[in-house]
Amino acid sequence: MTKASTVDTPDVIVIDDVSKTFALRKDNSLKERIVTLGRRGRQHREEFQSLKDVSFSIQAGSSIALMGPNGSGKSTLLKVIGGIIEPSQGSVMRRGRLAALLELGAGFHPDLSGRDNVYLNAAILGLTREETNQRFDSIVAFSEIGDFIDTQVKFYSSGMYVRLAFAVAVHTDPDILLVDEVLAVGDEAFQRKCMDKIREFQREGRTIVLVSHSAAQVMDICDRGVVLQHGAVAFIGSAAEATKVHREIMEGNRQASSEDGSPASRGYAVSALRVLNSAGQQTQDINPGDSIQIEITVDHSEAHDVWATTFSIDTPTGQQVFGTGVRRLTGDMHGPVGRGATVVTYSIPDTAFGGGQYFVNAQVVNGEGNAMDTLWQGARFYVPLSEERTGTVYSDARLVSVASA
Repeated sequence: MTKASTVDTPDVIVIDDVSKTFALRKDNSLKERIVTLGRRGRQHREEFQSLKDVSFSIQAGSSIALMGPNGSGKSTLLKVIGGIIEPSQGSVMRRGRLAALLELGAGFHPDLSGRDNVYLNAAILGLTREETNQRFDSIVAFSEIGDFIDTQVKFYSSGMYVRLAFAVAVHTDPDILLVDEVLAVGDEAFQRKCMDKIREFQREGRTIVLVSHSAAQVMDICDRGVVLQHGAVAFIGSAAEATKVHREIMEGNRQASSEDGSPASRGYAVSALRVLNSAGQQTQDINPGDSIQIEITVDHSEAHDVWATTFSIDTPTGQQVFGTGVRRLTGDMHGPVGRGATVVTYSIPDTAFGGGQYFVNAQVVNGEGNAMDTLWQGARFYVPLSEERTGTVYSDARLVSVASA
């Protein structure tokens, strides 16, 4: 996919020092609220800061992903960008018509029919009745719910909600499209249709802001990524680097929530990962047919009787193309090891990777088979692209014949 160039293009969204604080009440019933009126009211109220001093800009024609763990502030930031909620501090400046596809069925009235909700939602997004009349048939055709367009939407399935909401949003001719993860609700065929429409928007130079946990989706659609953590910006940069940072944060959260604590406190840590050529030299350039080695360094803060390592190789979209480990290859685990660093080396003779960029991940597990530490995208390598073939697998092919059936 060819993404729109953002060189020397103006900013269409500027987020300047944005913070958002929500008040959380502990007295939920009417009786509790009456009792806590006055001085004691503050004791039954907490403040939660969802966004903290967020600043960045988005250029016209760019596609940017908002990433981060659950509760990091992604959806709140998208709503602030869309003007659905106001920031507690800072400002957001926008240029052009904006369409937002946020919560499931946002802007729909459950007691109205799909037809009425098309006109209602289109009006909210800035279309006149005449404009909606002109686009109505196309909206219904795109949504694929023609038989149910006059049914109350409260009887719709979640997939029908998404199809109709997305169809209305993309037919408002937006300059900026905001998309939350609601697209994951639709079926596979409709998701492909949505992705095709988003790519069409990109070719037309429109701006896409996408909230997603999917590394594959981010790499497929976006050229940049913003990673949020605890409401603050943890990283802004290329989509590839953003997905790496997001993985590291997610893995760190998983480790922190485990009973064993950090990698060091568990006694294992993957400290280094290298790709070596047949001469034993570190490399990032590999040709089909080359033999390579994957070198994993594991730091042991204490002695272990048994342990194991695995590694995997991914494309930039997060698709795994190869993976193995000591137990798969030998049926056993690594033997006793003392404190200090241990280097584990795997070989891949006669590689058959297709042209493109690849990332290498490594993991160490304990004697019970539980993951102790993972190093995401610790190494990378590149295979030259070929004019004769595409894909992640390198294989020879020959044209045998052309004959009439």
